Amino acid sequence: MHTQSVTTEQVLARGSVFRLAAAMLDYPLAETWQALQEGRMAQALSQAMAVQGEAAWPALPASSDLKALEVGYMATFVQGRRGRPQVPLVASAYDTLLAGDTPGRYLLNVQAFYRHFGLKAATEDEGHVDEPDHLVTMLEFCALLCHLELQELESGRDAGSPRRALRDFLTRYLVPMATSLRERFNREADQGLDANLACLVQRLPDWADRQREILEHQVGPCPQAGQRAAAGDAEGMWD
Repeated sequence: MHTQSVTTEQVLARGSVFRLAAAMLDYPLAETWQALQEGRMAQALSQAMAVQGEAAWPALPASSDLKALEVGYMATFVQGRRGRPQVPLVASAYDTLLAGDTPGRYLLNVQAFYRHFGLKAATEDEGHVDEPDHLVTMLEFCALLCHLELQELESGRDAGSPRRALRDFLTRYLVPMATSLRERFNREADQGLDANLACLVQRLPDWADRQREILEHQVGPCPQAGQRAAAGDAEGMWD
């Protein structure tokens, strides 16, 4: 997809995929299971993917009931063997993603993105407490950046700021996290994860990387690691 072909409809579709992925990878709710069971989740994903020229979402069976969805989710992402998750949903659990940083420094770098766009850390029952590197939190942030881009486009203003921020966030955090999660998932034994969630784990890294490529065509490549300035200076790129 070239820069000229990126429309507001496609930005909206991109944001929809991020939101739907976040809902699917969050702790299972009755509403989520119903949407999977009735095929509404697959239909919404297929519609958003079609707008972007992506392959349709396959027709996959949902877990037999909410309990089965919860059991597969917990065994894969939360408890697993010896109380540890087989496939962690937090990036700081993957040493390869830290790249020499401490978990604390990694989290601060992720939070710099959120803080720049006025987001506060979740508290109490507002989400994943103290987990800014949780994949669901990352996906929701990407959806927010799509919303901000859409607002700029609809108002006739330059959408460079949210585009650069999304490009950088995908490059540095979401794509590496989704890729590491898929690699770990493929190495572990099947714990009964819902087929739709398993499909999302497989498709998310490549889809997100294609979004990164589209954004690079629009606003240029993400600065290399050696070019990164201090957090405060780097945020100026998104103004």
